[in-house]
Amino acid sequence: MPPAPFTPAQLASDVFRGSAVLGAGLLTRKQLRGATWRRLFHDVYVQRDVPVTHELLARGAATLVPDAVVTGRSAAVLWGVDLAGPEDDVEVTLAPGTHMLRINGLRTRRAVLDPAHVWRRRGVPTTSPEATAARLAADLAEDAAVAAVDQLIETKVVDLVAVRRHAEQLRGPGAARARKVAALADGLAGSPQETRLRLLIGRSHLPTPVAQFTIRDSEGVIRVDFAWPELKVAVEYDGLWHAENRQFAKDRHRLNRLRAAGWHVVFVTAAMLYEPERLVAMIADALAASSLRG
Repeated sequence: MPPAPFTPAQLASDVFRGSAVLGAGLLTRKQLRGATWRRLFHDVYVQRDVPVTHELLARGAATLVPDAVVTGRSAAVLWGVDLAGPEDDVEVTLAPGTHMLRINGLRTRRAVLDPAHVWRRRGVPTTSPEATAARLAADLAEDAAVAAVDQLIETKVVDLVAVRRHAEQLRGPGAARARKVAALADGLAGSPQETRLRLLIGRSHLPTPVAQFTIRDSEGVIRVDFAWPELKVAVEYDGLWHAENRQFAKDRHRLNRLRAAGWHVVFVTAAMLYEPERLVAMIADALAASSLRG
């Protein structure tokens, strides 16, 4: 029976520099090249059984380039918003004048970062939630950026007031985009698709709904994604998880409660967001019908 792989306890769960462990005598070159270890970047390794996530890659990037700050979508991952996966490059920002690095798996940029907004998150130098939001606004398409900022706020690591205040203080490239995205965000959406639905309604001729409206009945409270309370019309985004057996039964009971309370509910799926004119017409019809009934 072959011997068990050599796995020093110090290296069992986190990233490390290969050159450092060789210098310390913890591993030999032959052991480092063996099946026990996975190379994440040049000279950065992890024990092969450790799941590779974007957060792990961000820790590896910080280990490889200690002077860099994790920014953009990679920073969002560290703050709890799933905007990048293990197949995506880690974005890091270097100070102006720093030698530009070209390393597979890293997306490097140079920019001035406000020291007050360079924090440590899960042991990694990264931008504050407010600064992360501003970078997302500059880097992503508008709707995607608003959805990302909404999700950042939903994690409770920052609030909408702080995001808007930071955006107002910015100057230079990207500042105007950051202010626009912050103004469009509301921090109430439970998913990116809910944000996209809200933006779609907002750009249409439809009257402005109330987001996350609470309805009370004899059993308690029901929260709907969007509502026109005076017409008793609600719009709900219907994600794939609603098809699960237990959730399906709960949703049917919830729908029955809404109907008993006199509400008409329009359900929206992801596919319907790609047909905005048809979707808007459907909501408009529901509002018109409710107005006639009233």
